[in-house]
Amino acid sequence: MNFLRPPTRHLFFTGKGGVGKTSLACASALALAEQGKKVLLISTDPASNVDEVLETPLSDSPTPIPAVPGLQALNIDPEKAAAAYRERVVGPYRGKLPEAVVNSMEEQLSGACTMEIAAFDAFAALLGDAQSTRDFDHLIFDTAPTGHTLRLLSLPSAWTGYIETNTSGTSCLGPLEGLTNQKAIYAQAVDSLGDGKRTTLILVSRPEAAALKEAARSSGELRELGVTNQHLVVNGLFQAVDAEDPVARALEARGRRALTHMPASLRDLPRSERPLRGRPPMGLEGLRILLAEAEPPLEATESVQAPEGETFETLVESLGRRGHGAIMTMGKGGVGKTTLAARIAVTLARHGHKVHLTTTDPAAHVEAAVGEIPEGMTIGRVDPALETRRYREEVMASAGKGLDEEGRRLLEEDLRSPCTEEIAVFQAFAWTVDQARDQFVVLDTAPTGHTILLLDAAQAYHRELGRQSQGVPEAVEQLLPRLRDPAFTHVVICALPEATPVHEAAALQADLRRAGIEPAGWIVNQALSPLKVSDPILRARQAAEGRWLREILEQHHRRLVVEPWSEIHD
Repeated sequence: MNFLRPPTRHLFFTGKGGVGKTSLACASALALAEQGKKVLLISTDPASNVDEVLETPLSDSPTPIPAVPGLQALNIDPEKAAAAYRERVVGPYRGKLPEAVVNSMEEQLSGACTMEIAAFDAFAALLGDAQSTRDFDHLIFDTAPTGHTLRLLSLPSAWTGYIETNTSGTSCLGPLEGLTNQKAIYAQAVDSLGDGKRTTLILVSRPEAAALKEAARSSGELRELGVTNQHLVVNGLFQAVDAEDPVARALEARGRRALTHMPASLRDLPRSERPLRGRPPMGLEGLRILLAEAEPPLEATESVQAPEGETFETLVESLGRRGHGAIMTMGKGGVGKTTLAARIAVTLARHGHKVHLTTTDPAAHVEAAVGEIPEGMTIGRVDPALETRRYREEVMASAGKGLDEEGRRLLEEDLRSPCTEEIAVFQAFAWTVDQARDQFVVLDTAPTGHTILLLDAAQAYHRELGRQSQGVPEAVEQLLPRLRDPAFTHVVICALPEATPVHEAAALQADLRRAGIEPAGWIVNQALSPLKVSDPILRARQAAEGRWLREILEQHHRRLVVEPWSEIHD
C-alpha cells in the first residue's frame, strides 16, 4: 500500500459501493496505529459497517479501539445528520408557509445529495478545525465528498436564503443557509482537501469495468477542483490457486481484462493492488491479513448450502401471470441490473408475451446481454444526457427566470447533481410505463423512492397553488399511481452476496416502502453458493456468502433468487 509510505495527515477513501473502501480505510488506520501513530478513523458512509469490522460499538464521538492503542474511530450517521440539517433549514418556515409547501421543502431535502452535504457538515468540523484534532497524527475518512458537493460549496449564492425562491422546483439540494455559521470551517476544509502535502485521495476499485469507470469519473471531477494528490487501489484482484477450477480461471481472466482496458485517466496514477482474500476482512486479524503480503493457509471448508430460495424461472413466471405490466430492476451500480433486466425480458418473450425492454445504458451493452432477440420483443433506450439537458433547460427557463447571476449559477450547479438525471429520466419513463397497459415493459435503472416522493411533493404543491397545467397527458398523470400499484408494477431488488451491497439494497427497499412501493422480491447476483468450486479462496468466500443470504430472508424479504457467478456482468 504505497500511499502509506509515507502517508499524508489526511487520507480520504472513495469508490462505488462494495469495492472495499471501509475495509481498506480500517486496515490503513490499524497499520498506522500499530506503527505508534495516533489515528482517528471517521466514517460517513450510509452503509457503513465500521463497527462490525473493528468489532467495537461506535458513536458520533471518538471511541478508543480496545486492542489497538492510539486508534480511535467515530461513525457519523448520515441520516441523523441529514435530519438535523433538514430541521435547521425547514424549521423556521413551519407555521409561516402552507403545509404543502413545507412538505415539498422537506422532500427536496431528503435525497442522497442532502445526506452528503449534511455528512460533509459533520466531518468538515474535524477537517477544518485543526484545534479539535490536534492530538491525532492522521485522520482517515471512509467516503470522500463528491466533486458536485465541493463545487456547490464554492458558490457564493449557496450561503443565501435561496429556499424562499425555490419552493416549487424539484431541486434535490435546496439551500445551504442552515450551514452559514460554518462557512469559515468549510473554506478551511476545502483548502485542506486540495493541499497534496496534507491530503491523499484514495480511489478504491474492484478489477471490474463499472467500478473502474466510477473511479475515473470521481478522479476527473475532483482533479478539476484541485484535489490532485490521488492514488488508485485495485482491491480484490484474484489469482487462481487451483488451475483446474474453471470458475477460478474465468474470474482471474476477467479481472486482468478489466485492468487492461481501464480508463486512460487512471493509468498514470500511482497504483496499489490488493489480492482477493478468502477470509472476510472482519476483525483486527482479518484487517491484518488484508494488508499482509500473503494470506495464511486456508483451512478446508465444506461447501455450504445456500438458504432455500426460488429460481429465476419461477420468479419470472409469477411476474408474468397478469400478462402485462411494468417490471423494474433496481440496485446500486455494478450489481448486474442490466443483465438481469435483459434476462427477465427474454424469458417473458420466450413464454409468448409481448415485451419491450428499455434501459439508460448504451444500446450495444443491452443487445450483448440479450443476444438473439426473440420474437415479440423490442428494445428501446432512454438517452440520459438528452433527457437531462431538456430537463435542465426547462427548469432554468422557469425556476431560473428572474434570478440574478449568482442565483442562476447556484441553480445550474444544483441541476448538475446525480438526482437531476434520475428525475429527468424518470419523467421520460412515464411514456414507456404507459405502454405496459397491453404488454410487458422491463425497465433497467428505475427511479428511487426519494425521486417518486419528490415528484409527488412537487405535484401536490402545484395543485395547492392551482398552477398545474390542465393539459397534463394521461401517461404522466397516471405514472405515480401505476408505480404504487403492485398489480401493475413489479420492482425487483438486485444485490451481491456481500455486506455493503446487501445493506445498500436494504436501504433502497426502505426508501421504496416510504414511497408506497413494495418490492416483488430480491435477486442476489454473482453468487458462488450455487456453484461447485475447488479453488481454496473461492471455497472460503462461498462459505461466507451464507450469512448475507440468510440476512436477506430473515430481515429484508421472504422472496429470494440466488443467481450463480458468470462472466457476463455489468
